[in-house]
Amino acid sequence: MNKLNQTLLNFELEQNFAYDDYFVSKSNHFAFSLIESWPKWEKNILNIYGEKFSGKSHLSEIFKKKNKAIIIKKEEINEDFFNKIRFYENIILDNLDYLSNEKILYSIFNFVEQFNKYLIINSIRPINSIDFSLPDLRSRLNNCIFAKIDKPDDDMIFALVLKHFSDRQIKIEKKIIEYITKRIERSYGKILEFIYKVDQFSLINKKPIDYKSIKKILEE
Repeated sequence: MNKLNQTLLNFELEQNFAYDDYFVSKSNHFAFSLIESWPKWEKNILNIYGEKFSGKSHLSEIFKKKNKAIIIKKEEINEDFFNKIRFYENIILDNLDYLSNEKILYSIFNFVEQFNKYLIINSIRPINSIDFSLPDLRSRLNNCIFAKIDKPDDDMIFALVLKHFSDRQIKIEKKIIEYITKRIERSYGKILEFIYKVDQFSLINKKPIDYKSIKKILEE
């Protein structure tokens, strides 16, 4: 991970994962509605996928608090994994875009089915598009509900920019946020990068954010 990505990751972690801090728009409505409608799912396995920083982990934390789930990171999946999850009805695998031990993942699917548990898998791309070599695993991957978090729409961009500025006590006019919304790249990572740059600019220059400074940062 390069230095900027690491900085942005730490920057993102300053947020909390409270229910009220999750903004719902067309971009993420389907994924959010599934989290809200549990356990009334058509299938027991849900794959939420979307680009980095799109809110997958935030949704997982919301689900965990409401439904007593366990969140397991990819690096925690090993032979002892089943001792951790057997007491939970709901299991969340976070950041699962590659797993070297395919047999363990296949065993997880069997475990969920056998004991009638629920599984949420977060990934950047849909898990049935990952090139796993195990044929039985590939067939199982299609037996999921797939919920994509799309690129942020105008409402989402406006809400994210406003929320981040508010959290960092950066005062900015509504019309400037509208200006940003129309011009910033539609990427959660780019929005986070932009907020970080504005925050640094504000701390260094100790002056109000205006159109001129916003335009300069957007053009960088």
